Amino acid sequence: MSSGVTESLLGRVLDGRYRVQSHIADGGMASVYLALDTRLDRDVALKVLRRDLAQDEAFVSRFRREARSAARLSHPNVVSVFDQGDDDGHMFLAMEYVPGQTLREVMKAEGPLTPRAALDIMAPVLQALGAAHRAGIIHRDIKPENIILREDDGTVKVADFGLARAVSNQTSYSQTGVLLGTVAYLSPEQVERGIADARSDVYAAGLILFEMLTGTKAFTGDSPIHIAYQHVHGSVPAPSSRVTTVPAELDALVALATARDPDQRPADAADFLAEVRRSRAMLTPTELDRRPEGPSAMGAGASTVAVERTSALPAQASPQQRRVGPVALPMDHTPTAPPGPDPYAPDSGRALQGRVVGDRRRGPWGAIVAVLAVAAVAGIAAWWFLGGPGSPTTVPRVTGQQYAQAQSALKTAHLSPERVDAFDETIPKGVVISTDPGAGTELRRSQAVTVTVSKGPERYAVPQVVGASANEATARIKAAKLTLGSTTQAFSETVADGLVISVSPKEGASLKRGAQVDLVVSKGREPIQVTDFTGKPADDAVKALTGAGLEVDATQQKNDDKIPKGSVISQDPSSGTLFKGGKVTLVVSKGPEQVKVPDVQGKQEADAVQQLKAAGFEVKVERFMGGLFGTVRSQNPAGGSMAPLRDANGKPTVVTLVVV
Repeated sequence: MSSGVTESLLGRVLDGRYRVQSHIADGGMASVYLALDTRLDRDVALKVLRRDLAQDEAFVSRFRREARSAARLSHPNVVSVFDQGDDDGHMFLAMEYVPGQTLREVMKAEGPLTPRAALDIMAPVLQALGAAHRAGIIHRDIKPENIILREDDGTVKVADFGLARAVSNQTSYSQTGVLLGTVAYLSPEQVERGIADARSDVYAAGLILFEMLTGTKAFTGDSPIHIAYQHVHGSVPAPSSRVTTVPAELDALVALATARDPDQRPADAADFLAEVRRSRAMLTPTELDRRPEGPSAMGAGASTVAVERTSALPAQASPQQRRVGPVALPMDHTPTAPPGPDPYAPDSGRALQGRVVGDRRRGPWGAIVAVLAVAAVAGIAAWWFLGGPGSPTTVPRVTGQQYAQAQSALKTAHLSPERVDAFDETIPKGVVISTDPGAGTELRRSQAVTVTVSKGPERYAVPQVVGASANEATARIKAAKLTLGSTTQAFSETVADGLVISVSPKEGASLKRGAQVDLVVSKGREPIQVTDFTGKPADDAVKALTGAGLEVDATQQKNDDKIPKGSVISQDPSSGTLFKGGKVTLVVSKGPEQVKVPDVQGKQEADAVQQLKAAGFEVKVERFMGGLFGTVRSQNPAGGSMAPLRDANGKPTVVTLVVV
């Protein structure tokens, strides 16, 4: 942003509410101003976006949506977002004003930090990210410039939640300076696929921890592409390769957070925080406070002070320091004593004696009261610092104990335990994983000690999904912190189309976080193709149709001159599809109709012919010796037998008579 634009906003009132008082800083995508909220009479930080971003409608829509999400995030270590607005093309965020230094400024002033200072800063950063991850918000742009140490008490604050996501979706936003400032902390999956989740924030946090311990970035290069290539194809070096005094536990911690494969990292910031606390508990006070040594520490003015000193302003900060933030104390800094007489100076005793003598002139009781008052103050101070709440105590070693035992031990040591639960694959439920500060640390009585207690292995039950729709089942699986595996389809006679038939592993099974759950989804009832068996043996038809799952009715029978006996005359239905249990009706042939052949043997020819024709038969007469007597000597078919009236071709059956 040009200086002209910067000057034009000074003194203006944005959105009828925010009076711009001074310009704080410029960035690649916005400028930051100190403004007065005239409605609530408080200082706020206004982040005013670049004009080209504010003119992109797609970006503006995303910006407003993400700003609303960030505004719902409330945590003591998160820079609060109060408001979002637009004034004459000036898109802005109104945020909590945090006078202080960025972590980048602290590291420039201090060089490599001691393990204690680095872990003291990292813990609240992860607490802020953990709160965001629980709310479903991914920061996407964690870097030292977005971490602020407040000047009055050293509180660590994380800024730019929501804004990073909006900018990451801005396809035209490719300004080289911004990319150079951010690419050093991009995870491999952000570089390769443009995706980010909680594990991407963990990766960036691991790189920041590396930088605090070594005073240098893990990857450097002449171009963003060179740096991005190293993220994808290289491994983050061990901090001890640059600062030899970094303990092996912190090398392992950085390696865990910066694994190239996201599945090898802690699942989110809360998990990484538990690992940080576990690693810290394994370090001795000497290791925590050891001065950095090694190639990166040479000439860097490495600090051995804790966060409280690192983030404190000198008593006489310059106006510029007060505007930008706290200036880190040098290692040998001693707070300046207030002006006034030194009670330990050579003549201070005479001055005190003179005051007492003067009091005696006023009367003996005044001197007595003065002496008693001094004695009382001295006694109270001695009690406070030697045996009272201000006296020193040491954090006992309670790792591996049940929480009740650890709680009792800490209270016996006059410390206040604060319980934090975390999953652990090896430590049983209810057993202490670590304490922060660790065992052996000297504290004042009544100070708080964070006790991380194991919740046991992180396991989640497979939810009830049988009978639910595929979409609902997927949502339930994800809500249970599990992952949808394969989805196959199968026919079902009882489960409707689109609903889950079965799940593997079975419902209620206990699985690790992210474990895969496979579903079998119904395609509905299986259609059965009906085969036409007309003219074929009925036995074959019944066997085939019932084998396909259909019910068959073959009780109906009829005479048929053309269909052989036992074969199918007709079928209903004879084609199409049915479902299991569907009914098919068969009409089975009894063969041609059979009638009794009249017995005409011995009868006269005329009567015999008449009787056979009356029964429906054709008659053929053969005369023996001329048939002189006209009497039927024999017949074929024989009288009294059963014969069809017609053959398979429809021709009438002929009865042959032999007449003598």
